[in-house]
Amino acid sequence: MTLYTNKSRNIRKTWLLMAVFFGIVIGIGFIFSRIYGNPSILYLAVFLSIIMNIISYWFSDKIALALHKAQPVELKSNPELYRVLENLTIAAGLPMPKFYLINDPAPNAFATGRNYKNSVICVTSGLLEKLDRSEIEGVLAHELSHIGNRDMLVSTVAVVLVGFVSILSDMFMRSLWLAPSRVEGFGGRDDDRRSNGLVILIGIALSILAPIFASLIHLAISRKREFLADASGVLLTRYPEGLVSALKKISAYGRPIRTATNATAHLFFENPFGADKRVKEDENGERGTPWLAKIFSTHPPIEDRINALQGLKV
Repeated sequence: MTLYTNKSRNIRKTWLLMAVFFGIVIGIGFIFSRIYGNPSILYLAVFLSIIMNIISYWFSDKIALALHKAQPVELKSNPELYRVLENLTIAAGLPMPKFYLINDPAPNAFATGRNYKNSVICVTSGLLEKLDRSEIEGVLAHELSHIGNRDMLVSTVAVVLVGFVSILSDMFMRSLWLAPSRVEGFGGRDDDRRSNGLVILIGIALSILAPIFASLIHLAISRKREFLADASGVLLTRYPEGLVSALKKISAYGRPIRTATNATAHLFFENPFGADKRVKEDENGERGTPWLAKIFSTHPPIEDRINALQGLKV
């Protein structure tokens, strides 16, 4: 498999997942509108969800930098590191992002920002101390690829849809308890209750299961974007060994970032809570990640990312 075919495959899978996501949202909207008999409720839920997530999207860089107490990296303070990012940015055809440093021994990095002109790349001091130049280049190329691939936009769309599904589900369940007479099928004639009973049961099932499925699809999209950023990053450096070595070193580090939080964990190059404890050894001594841990993680297992990179032809 070549870099180009791998990148194209990851793009197709991401948009397929997004299409499934939209299909679930449309299906939920149809069922709930039938149950309530009032489509204006859907419009209000969509509006509130979009507003909430647009605000978080617009200020995502400032929020992330503040949470992790990041400080700007200037050309004068760290010229070698600054030049590495600058050269990769030129190769990628992107504007130079804002560059920040987190004073933390755990090696890691993340990218955020709403577009090319308002992008941010942040690295930890541990990344600079524990990785060599080629490994740092691999990590920075990966983060630049997130910016170039507009992953922040895709992630925001996914978050909007998850929020929309959760709001609808919560509204429906509350209405059953607080105001059942407003739901078509409760009260009224016996024929009406029987005809709408099945639809209401479907609605109850969706209200319970839909947020779970929506979150799983969001996590799957996040994992696919990591594979895509790996492949795109190697296209910049033409040296997959550097990124492979960086993945091994970062995943082996046992301590979490001091400011690690679930709110920003998905942004990082690798799990910011320390060594990947999901990895287990089977009876043959081979390392792997349990399937349940895989589907509930924002990042693909390290062994999967390394295997994908080692199978690429530059």
